[in-house]
Amino acid sequence: MKRIRILGTGSYLPERIMTNADWAQRVDTSDEWITTRTGIKERHFAADNEATSDLVANAGRRAITDAGLELTDIDAIIVATVTPDNAYPSTANWVQKKLGLPPMPSFDISAGCSGFLFALIVADGIIRSGSASKILVAGAETMSRAINWEDRNTCVLFGDGAGAAVVALEEGETGLLSTYWGADGNLGDLLKQPAGGSAMPASEETVRLKKHTVHMAGNEVFKHAVLRMQESAMKALEKAGITADDVDLYIPHQANTRIIEATIRRAGIPLEKTFINIDHIANISAATIPIALDEARKAGRLKAGDNLLMTAFGAGLTWAGAVVRM
Repeated sequence: MKRIRILGTGSYLPERIMTNADWAQRVDTSDEWITTRTGIKERHFAADNEATSDLVANAGRRAITDAGLELTDIDAIIVATVTPDNAYPSTANWVQKKLGLPPMPSFDISAGCSGFLFALIVADGIIRSGSASKILVAGAETMSRAINWEDRNTCVLFGDGAGAAVVALEEGETGLLSTYWGADGNLGDLLKQPAGGSAMPASEETVRLKKHTVHMAGNEVFKHAVLRMQESAMKALEKAGITADDVDLYIPHQANTRIIEATIRRAGIPLEKTFINIDHIANISAATIPIALDEARKAGRLKAGDNLLMTAFGAGLTWAGAVVRM
C-alpha cells in the first residue's frame, strides 16, 4: 500500500525570547497568572528584519536536510499561516525565492491553528493526483505582529516560529493512516482579526482602534476547542482503525494546557503519551504542531512503527486530526 510519509522535519524559533516577567513590565499581569492559566513561561519573537517567509525558509532547509534530500528535490511548497508576509504574493512564493528553487507550485493556506494539518491533507491529495512528488509543508507565524500589546488577555498567549515537514508517497505500512477535518464559519466571529481585508479595509480608524490585531472570545473558544479537539481525535482514530490505547504519542495544538488536559481526559489519552512544549513556545497558531513534531522526533519520543495522533483547532472555526504511523 502507498501512503504519504514524513521524510524529514525541521523547525525554527527566533532568537529573541520574551518571558512572562517581561510581559509583567508592560501590562497588568504576572508570571503566576500566565503560567497557571496557560502553561506558558516564555515565547520567541521575530526580529524586526524577520518575516514569516524567513522563518519558513530556515525550518524548511532543516526539514529537507533531515530528509536526506537536496533543495532541488522539492517540487511544491505549501505554507499554512495567518500572518503572511503580504496579502499577495503568497508567503510560499517568497520561501521559494529564498530557498533558491526553480518555478514550482507554491501557495498558502489560511486555516488558523489547524493550518498545518489542513496543508498536510491538501499535500496528500496533490501527491496522489500525480501533480507533485515531494512537497515541503510548513506552518509558520509571526503572531507578534498581530497582537494587541495592551490587551493582557491575548498578548501573552502567542509566539513566533516555524515548523516544516517533507512528505512523499511511498510503499509500506507506515505513513498517513487517516485524516479528519472540518470548519464552521457560523462561529467565525469568536476568533478573528477584523480589519485588513475587503470587509474592513485598513484606515486611520481601524489602526487607531487596533482592529488589525487578535480579537478572541476566550471562554467560548475554549469550550469549542475542547469539543472539536476530542472529536478530531476520535474520528481520526476511528478512520485509522485503532483506538486511544494504540496511540504512542499525541501531539495536540499548543494553545493552552487547560485545553490539552480537558481534551486528553475526554479522549482517554494518558498525559505521559502527550507531547507538551507550550511552556517555551506559547501558541504559534499553525506552527505549533510541526514544531512539536520536530522536537518530539529530535527528543526520541517517536520511533519507527509508533502511532502518532495530531489534532488542532483554530480560527474559522476550524479543526483537524491525523494519524501517522512513523
